[in-house]
Amino acid sequence: MSHPHYEPTAWSLADLYPAHDSAEVQQAIADLEQRVEQFAAQRSLLTPTISDDQFLQMLQAIETIVGLLSRLSGYAGLAFSTDTQNQQNQIFMAQMQQKGAQIHNQILFFELWWKQLGDEPAQRLLAVSGDNRYWLETLRLEKPHTLTEPEEKIINLKNVNGRRALMTLYESITNRYSFSMSVNGESRELTRGELQVCFRDADPDLRAAAYQEFFRVYSGDATILGQIYQYMVRDWRSENVDLRAYSDPLAVRNLLNDMPDEVVQTLLAVCRQNAPLFHRYFRLKAQALGLEKLRRYDIYAPISASEPSYPFAEGVRLTLESLHRFDPQVATLAQKILDENHLDSEVRKGKRSGAFCATLAPELTPWVLQSYQGRTDDVTTLAHEIGHGIHALLAAEHSILTQHASLPLAETASTFSEMLLVDRLLEIDPDPAVRRDLLFGQMDSAYATIMRQAFFAIFEQEAHALIHDGGSVETVSKLYLDNLREQFGDSLELSDDFRHEWVAIPHFYNSPFYVYAYSFGQLLVLSLYQQFKQEGDAFKPRYMAILAAGGSDSPENILQRAGIDIRAAAFWQGGFDVLAEMLAELEATSAAPA
Repeated sequence: MSHPHYEPTAWSLADLYPAHDSAEVQQAIADLEQRVEQFAAQRSLLTPTISDDQFLQMLQAIETIVGLLSRLSGYAGLAFSTDTQNQQNQIFMAQMQQKGAQIHNQILFFELWWKQLGDEPAQRLLAVSGDNRYWLETLRLEKPHTLTEPEEKIINLKNVNGRRALMTLYESITNRYSFSMSVNGESRELTRGELQVCFRDADPDLRAAAYQEFFRVYSGDATILGQIYQYMVRDWRSENVDLRAYSDPLAVRNLLNDMPDEVVQTLLAVCRQNAPLFHRYFRLKAQALGLEKLRRYDIYAPISASEPSYPFAEGVRLTLESLHRFDPQVATLAQKILDENHLDSEVRKGKRSGAFCATLAPELTPWVLQSYQGRTDDVTTLAHEIGHGIHALLAAEHSILTQHASLPLAETASTFSEMLLVDRLLEIDPDPAVRRDLLFGQMDSAYATIMRQAFFAIFEQEAHALIHDGGSVETVSKLYLDNLREQFGDSLELSDDFRHEWVAIPHFYNSPFYVYAYSFGQLLVLSLYQQFKQEGDAFKPRYMAILAAGGSDSPENILQRAGIDIRAAAFWQGGFDVLAEMLAELEATSAAPA
């Protein structure tokens, strides 16, 4: 497979707008406002006897409005991620959040009417709604938790200057952090992303120093960041439990995911039961590193003193090759992201930390952000985020209302792409030591994606309850440390400085209970990948169908069609069984030199 030579660059947002203050942005806002006004003028049509054609025209108008708003707010969010310290980026994002709330309030009457409509006319209209049927069905799931129109409008406006404003404040505070470290005898100021590279360094003293510096900086603001979290948790409960009558804070996310409560509890219970598997792994890793016992600082330590380095062009090549070997169509979609300059891979101060893929509309190629630094982990992250983009492009035949996969399925293509890459790396270098290192890397990744995230979700449930009962920032920190003690058992040494780690986890702030989707997705993909290994080409249509479904049906129905029962504890245990086989292979070769 041939491809151009790629270099790390900032992305281009030219497919959206030239600049915040461009004529194109002003025209888009004017067009959006006009379409909203036209839509609102049709409110009188919303009766139980509305014709099929009138209903479909209103649905099409909603698609157009949502598409225009997604472009504008998406542009604002991507620009902010490019440089979170730029005041114009901050202002424009806040303006678009405000505009979004206003627009939502102006068209809210449609959703409220639809939710309260009788079953008989609703079924008639669902029958003709085509690809938007599932979107309409999910709205009706919220019927028991929907308030009056004036109340819903107040909440929309409140969120802009409340919950969203607090999240912007949190990001602005934490993205300005710099970390002082001595690396190779040189004093340096590092970004969070650069510092986190040190968490995986071969030097144990550097790893410990990096974590200690990380916690020194975050702990300095722990009271402020903890208070922001407390306010957000209280707001979440006030709105969703007290006003909307959800049974508990987690149930809100479950309904948004169209995920039965019992499935999520089964998933978390199976994860909790399998914690000893990772206890075994951490003891084995200590042995491989020549340590009596791991410290928490050491869990991501490389087994080999020298980790391979992959220049950006090589990381791209390996990612595209691994995808092409699975299916050329998939690789072509991945290359589309690169060729349209929708990947921001540069390391820059002020750039949003972490990595993500943003899908704004079916007709637009997704944008991917990461800070590529040449480690194996950077290559797997590249494959992971591009996998998200592939998922969106395969689902691009759907409307903007049904393209996005629900959170539990959103990690399917990303994690699968990552596993394809690891297999390719193993194939390129069949040296047993290389295989051993990569298996250790996969177990590290499985811990981070499954067990860590499941215990995050368990912590969130307990933290929400504790804060509701008046818990302080310090008692939440103690709760988090207790959570870590259960998670790790006696398999490693846990230092007290990890008590404030929770204030450094953005998902707790911006997407409560989002994290269990990672555990769901990783265990699902372990099962799917095992099927692929067993079935080869026969597996591909089933897998591609899961991705192409996007968000056009419930996760349970999409997976049922692929022969998967997510209600069965045995299914989730199957994912851990794959990991147990991996661990057994590592244990069998543990006598090999590191």
